[in-house]
Amino acid sequence: MSDEDPQASLAAALGKLPSGLFILTYGPGRTGSARLVSWVQQCSFEPPLVTIALNRSKIPPELQQAAAPFVLNQLGAGHTRLLSHFGKGFAAEEPCFQGIDVFDAASGPAILEMAVAYLECQLAERVAAGDHDLLIARVISGDIRSEDSPYVHIRKSGLRY
Repeated sequence: MSDEDPQASLAAALGKLPSGLFILTYGPGRTGSARLVSWVQQCSFEPPLVTIALNRSKIPPELQQAAAPFVLNQLGAGHTRLLSHFGKGFAAEEPCFQGIDVFDAASGPAILEMAVAYLECQLAERVAAGDHDLLIARVISGDIRSEDSPYVHIRKSGLRY
C-alpha cells in the first residue's frame, strides 16, 4: 500500500468504515417523505441518542425544526429493492411511498413494513461538521420488525458516496 497515492490510500481506508443503510422518514405518514441515509451512529445511552450525518444542502425543512419527529428504518441485508427505490431521491411534493408497504407511527412519520428495525426519533440538536451537519436525535421508541441481518455498507472510497 505504501507505493500508492496517499489520497487513494486514505479514501480506501475511510471506505472500510462500515455503516448501516437506513430510510429516514419524516412528515405525516404516507404523505410525508423519505431519504436514504448511511451515516447513523448511537452516541448516548442516557438519554438514548443517535447521530445522523446529512449533506447540509439537502436537509429538508421538516428536519430543521426543533423537536422535528422522524423515523430511522433499518434496511435488511437483502433489501436492494428499497435501496434502489429510496436511493434515487424524491422531489419535495413527489409521493415516495408508492408501492411500498408502510404503517403510521401514531400518526407520525411512516414506518416501513420491510424494515428489520426502526427508531422513532425527535431532533435534539444540529451541529455543523465539515460539508455535512450532524443531526443529534433523541430516540423516543423503537422495535425490531424482523430477525434478518441488517444491511452493512462498505464503500470503495471514503471521500464520496
